[in-house]
Amino acid sequence: MEDGTELRFDHGAPYFTVSNDEVARVVSGWEARGLVAEWKAMFACFDREAGKFTDFEKEGTIKKYVGVPGMNSICKSLCLEDGVVAKFGVTIGRMDWIQDRSSWLLASLDGRDLGHFDYVVATDKNIASPRFSGLTGRPPPLDLSLLPQLSMMIQDIPVRSCFALMLAFSEPLTKVPVQGFSFNNSDYLSWAFCDSSKPGRAHVPLNS
Repeated sequence: MEDGTELRFDHGAPYFTVSNDEVARVVSGWEARGLVAEWKAMFACFDREAGKFTDFEKEGTIKKYVGVPGMNSICKSLCLEDGVVAKFGVTIGRMDWIQDRSSWLLASLDGRDLGHFDYVVATDKNIASPRFSGLTGRPPPLDLSLLPQLSMMIQDIPVRSCFALMLAFSEPLTKVPVQGFSFNNSDYLSWAFCDSSKPGRAHVPLNS
C-alpha cells in the first residue's frame, strides 16, 4: 500500500477442518510447533434473497485451523523436514513403474534421472494444462504428451473455475457481524472471510 504496509491474503483454502483421528494427531503436532492455530471466530451464512445472515455458528462448534502466519506455512515446513528434497521449476517428462523395486522412476523433460519414489501425487489438474505455459512462460510440471494413459485420467477430472477477489478496507466493516460466511441463493458468490481476524496475521511495514 502507499503507506508501506504489506498486505497478505490466503487466496486459496481459507481454513481446514479435521475429522480423522490420525490426521488430528498430525495437526496437533503442527499446532505445538506453531505452524497452525485454531481460528476461533464467528461464522454464518448470508442469504441473498432474504438479505440477512442466518445459521450462526458459534466458536467451537466445528474447529477450523489455519496456517500461521499463512496457509502455506505447512508446505514450507514439510519442505524442510529431514530427508525431504524440494525441487522447483522441474518438468516431469517420464514416469515408469519399476515392478521389481515397487517404485516410480521419474525423469525430467530433458531426460535427467530424478530418482525412485514410492508415491506420485498430482495436486492440481493445471500442472498438465497448456494454460500453465501461457501464465508462467515455462513448460507445465507434467508433460502429458509422453504419458497418454495419465493424460486420459486427468482429462476426466471435472473442473469448476473459481476466482478469488482480495479486498482491503481502511476501516473495520462493523456492519458485518461475523468473520466468515457462505452464501445462499447466489449464482456467483460462494464465501467471504476476514483474513485479518485469523491468528498470527499482522500488517507488516515493508521497511521493517
